[in-house]
Amino acid sequence: MSAIRELHQQLTSKARSAVEIAEAQLEQAQALEPKLNSFVSLTAEKALAQAKAVDEKIAAGEDIGLLAGVPVALKDNLCTKGIPTTCSSRILENFVPPYESTVTARLDAAGTVFVGKTNLDEFAMGGSTENSAFKTTGNPWDITRVPGGSSGGSAAAVAGGQVPISLGSDTWCSIRQPASFCGIVGMKPTYGLVSRFGLVAFASSLDQIGPFGRTVEDSAILLSAIAGHDPKDATSLNVEIPDYTQFLKAPGNNALKGRKIGVIKETFGDGLDASVGAAVNVAIDQLKALGAEVKTISCPRFNYGVSAYYIIAPCEASANLARYDGVRYGLRAKEPNLLSMYNKTRSEGFGDEVKRRIMIGTYALSAGYYDAFYLKAQKVRTLIKQDFEKAFEDVDVLVSPTAPSTAFKAGENDDPLSMYLLDLMTIPVNMAGLPGMSVPCGFDTNGMPIGLQLVSNVLREDLLFEVGHAYEQSTDWHKTTPKL
Repeated sequence: MSAIRELHQQLTSKARSAVEIAEAQLEQAQALEPKLNSFVSLTAEKALAQAKAVDEKIAAGEDIGLLAGVPVALKDNLCTKGIPTTCSSRILENFVPPYESTVTARLDAAGTVFVGKTNLDEFAMGGSTENSAFKTTGNPWDITRVPGGSSGGSAAAVAGGQVPISLGSDTWCSIRQPASFCGIVGMKPTYGLVSRFGLVAFASSLDQIGPFGRTVEDSAILLSAIAGHDPKDATSLNVEIPDYTQFLKAPGNNALKGRKIGVIKETFGDGLDASVGAAVNVAIDQLKALGAEVKTISCPRFNYGVSAYYIIAPCEASANLARYDGVRYGLRAKEPNLLSMYNKTRSEGFGDEVKRRIMIGTYALSAGYYDAFYLKAQKVRTLIKQDFEKAFEDVDVLVSPTAPSTAFKAGENDDPLSMYLLDLMTIPVNMAGLPGMSVPCGFDTNGMPIGLQLVSNVLREDLLFEVGHAYEQSTDWHKTTPKL
């Protein structure tokens, strides 16, 4: 049974109250915080008030939804009215938004209980959560190793049992890679399916909010709650949102009969850790055993995704982060004139990785370089999208490793370029605006989790949930938890 359904059953049977669940979860989160550093802040007062409101509904005999009373953690780049939203950056250290993001408003309306705001790589720029201005989050399977990033805090909080579910954002890898590193389910929806209103922008054409959970069903329930059209977001898709749990078929030997699955050939080349490759190949064999037809698919421009991304994303970041100048909100350096105030505020407020990407983006957009870099990268992006479109003419779902390796030790990988290459498998999915999911599929020799990435066509989240659930229910990987 999923964590959400288990908690819902406890509430409706009155075995536990929402306040009791919230208090226990806050206690657990607080107790593990010295080890994990998953949270930037815990929001006990807010959580208990939300839990009390759920208990009052139950006492009045009102029906409650599946998410009512369920504790959730929120990545700290989602604006929360009256609660600090820092993006793990000094420049926003004391920023308290005057408005609520659409996704957090929808979760509040559903009755979820906000346990706290989770740590991330500053402004979501990084793949290890080591770029946070405040702390380094530990991986629950080995606290000396990273949880992935940029949504490392959200992933670690779920894997470590601090919360049953959480929200992250994914611009290049930032939900799926930490899900893989932490041994949980992470899902990036189709671009535009979930409103970005109130998500602090990194790269606006790539950013997407999505769920973390221990099971595919938890992710399906959470996505059903946050997805949907939002007039406040110009890129929001006006499509009907189904109950994604309806696509979770009962487990069985022929659960995937009739489904065609393509293995992306380009993801099994140089740089893939042997243990990761072996685990993913075993997972592919399991998909065959479930009745799926499996074939090798080539996406020839797949490997150009990293290069194109590291032009497009920094360009968008350069524009989006220009608003942090110390004038209206956030950090403001004390300087005698406006120009020096700008310079000192941004120099002191931004970390090294953020500065690096702003500089790359500003250079690529400058006169004389726009056509050579930015325009060319956008053309490559189109070609990558065309490769996916061709692939989906033959198959329903594509599979690959989520990441080429498992979680590495904190401080071990300080080369920016090698860090960027860790996202080879995930970036093309964002470039094409497709939905992707990581599900646990094994462990390496150090006991660190390995993830299997599933990718489907635009707005075919139903296929991801169907295939992901069938695979998950035929294995025991999701039942294994770290010992903290």
